[in-house]
Amino acid sequence: MSILLTGGAGYIGSTVASILKEEGEEVIILDNLARSKKEYLPSGIKFYEGDVDDMSLLEKIYNEEKIDAIMHFAAYIEVGESVLEPYKYYENNFSKTIKFFNYFIEKGVKKIIFSSTAAVYGEPKYIPIDEIHIKKPTSPYGMSKLFVESFLESVELSSGVHHVALRYFNASGAYGNFGENHNPETHLIPLILEVALGLRDKIFVNGNDYDTTDGTCVRDYIHVYDIAIAHLLAYRYLSNNKGSLKVNLGSGEGYSILDIIESCRKITGALIPVEVRERRLGDPSTLIASSKIAEDVLGWRRKYQTVDAIIESAWKFHKTKFDNNK
Repeated sequence: MSILLTGGAGYIGSTVASILKEEGEEVIILDNLARSKKEYLPSGIKFYEGDVDDMSLLEKIYNEEKIDAIMHFAAYIEVGESVLEPYKYYENNFSKTIKFFNYFIEKGVKKIIFSSTAAVYGEPKYIPIDEIHIKKPTSPYGMSKLFVESFLESVELSSGVHHVALRYFNASGAYGNFGENHNPETHLIPLILEVALGLRDKIFVNGNDYDTTDGTCVRDYIHVYDIAIAHLLAYRYLSNNKGSLKVNLGSGEGYSILDIIESCRKITGALIPVEVRERRLGDPSTLIASSKIAEDVLGWRRKYQTVDAIIESAWKFHKTKFDNNK
């Protein structure tokens, strides 16, 4: 039996696929390569190219493979873009996703692991955020993910299909050949490291008037390897238990944008000039996770305990990529 990964050529999906393969699981990848590249696919894993709502392709996959579970990563993920282009996000992240899920649910797949986000919470009422915190997303991106979570809850009531929704806080770092390499790149750590490599003149800080210690947004950073391990544990949980889970994945610690810039300066030895500009639409000021359910129920333990360790792994990846592109 196989696990079908959508978006398996992306940053997190490719890392998860690689870890699953290392752990002896059979993995199939479906990706339309819209925001990823075929060369990022882990070697030795069967790949189908196409959209998650291509019914003829899904039929082909179903007929050729024995699918035991689904891990769904195929989503647009940029908060600011979602504010400017909400239809695009609701269509891709919600409409296409439920068509995809519904197809395999009707075929009898009973285990779904969903790549969700801390953006479902919106502006926090308390810190650290636990899974019962009120859900009030401040962006169409966060809302699109919350809609899918609600759909999965309804499906469980109607058909007994169980799921684990993993709410990532800030996925970061690199594992082997798999690191952040978005096109265009919008994530903080790779953008800062591109400045350190001379690929950008400076790093832009989107607002310094938030209600935080230094006025910049505070986030909880979690290594992509630890996220991948959580997916493996979620699959094992669904294989051995009845019922669904909503699970935060974070470190329980918050770092401001200026904290991350200072850490990158220390690790790279680069000056890294900064320019402050206006706030980005849809950004909460502070997001810090409580990961107690992940630890107590899934048995999850983080390998990467510090933000410096996360940035060091990312720096190694980006230096190698830069050297190879010279």
